[in-house]
Amino acid sequence: MNYTEETELILNTNRLILRPWDESDAEDLYKYASHPDVGPIAGWSVHTSVENSKEIIKDVLSKPYTFAVVLKDTMKPIGSIGLMIGNSSNIGISDSEGEIGYWIGVPFWGQGLIPEAMRELMRYAFEELDLKIIWCGYFDGNLKSKRVQEKCGLKYHHTRENVPCAIPNVFRTEHITRITKEDWISCLKD
Repeated sequence: MNYTEETELILNTNRLILRPWDESDAEDLYKYASHPDVGPIAGWSVHTSVENSKEIIKDVLSKPYTFAVVLKDTMKPIGSIGLMIGNSSNIGISDSEGEIGYWIGVPFWGQGLIPEAMRELMRYAFEELDLKIIWCGYFDGNLKSKRVQEKCGLKYHHTRENVPCAIPNVFRTEHITRITKEDWISCLKD
């Protein structure tokens, strides 16, 4: 698949549409990414303005396989999820493996929306891209993210210390989880 096809990729779940970010989403992005409980625990700085959010869309959220998590009820983005394949991940994985990262706005916590989005992205990664392993990570103390990964069948693999994050001069302990394609298939049968 080339980049043009990737940017047109849209995935659907029961309650969500996963679609590419657009600069016109900057105001909605800022509404949730400016909350102090969202970015820092995920390892990135709070958005400071709608313009800042627009720059993040252009520079970060426009990467291949990066999606706005859009609530079908409102057709507005409420979070983000992305798949980084091979060396686009920073955890040292092969081209047949991917890492998923995600976040969601505070008003939508605890509703099972990110696990729903993650299950669809895992399905796409395993079935359409034929990846062999999906990795994920969460920083120490981010119990909500840990729970998402457990709900989606990922199991603890290892811990990395002193991991730099997107906040300048901040280093964290990161716990890494994973699921193989075989384990994912057996979870579907359960």
